[in-house]
Amino acid sequence: MRTILSSEGLLKYILETSAFPREHKQLKELREATVEKYKYWSLMNVPADEAQFLSMLLKVMNAKNTLELGVFTGYSLLATALALPDDGKIIAIDIDREAYETGLPFIRKANVEHKVEFIQEDAMKSLENLLASGKEGSFDFVFVDADKENYINYHELSLKLVKVGGIISYDNTLWFGSVALPEDDDSMNEGMKKYRDTFIKFNNFLATDSRIELSHLSIGDGLTLCRRLI
Repeated sequence: MRTILSSEGLLKYILETSAFPREHKQLKELREATVEKYKYWSLMNVPADEAQFLSMLLKVMNAKNTLELGVFTGYSLLATALALPDDGKIIAIDIDREAYETGLPFIRKANVEHKVEFIQEDAMKSLENLLASGKEGSFDFVFVDADKENYINYHELSLKLVKVGGIISYDNTLWFGSVALPEDDDSMNEGMKKYRDTFIKFNNFLATDSRIELSHLSIGDGLTLCRRLI
């Protein structure tokens, strides 16, 4: 009889066979330092397999200028910096500088700090400032992992900032699988319930947005890729 592994078993297999063996030394050190300091909340960083995917995507795209909303300790930021060419640039925005500075020593150790411009500011304000300063259509790639209630607002501004043909990516769009559960499912904890409806609304919005080409992946906690068409 054929045995089907659980999603947890499949993830463990992927991490142990392909993600962790190829994980950059400073990414591993940053991941471990984040777990040590933040314990449960270390899950706010993207998992290693998702970072591996984003790294390859950026290289295939020949991305050079990127924007990241929501940094935490910077695992995805470091993965992006390592994937970009030496003259690449990332504008990284987060209101929490302390968490960013937890990861900064590893960014420096990897010799990619010169690619990073960190802005400690509300993400909506920063996006508006970027547009006001003439950055419309200047980014190849945008990664969004900030406050979930604002995803639709971030989408509208990011569509102006990313170039035609560029990609906007949104993290956590499956929200622990809760988007596929009935509203009254008693297996959901309060954290899952809190943003379940937010992500259902956002996913439905993207599904009908004619300005983008869409791909919704089940990697990590759900990763949605939007390619700007117009």
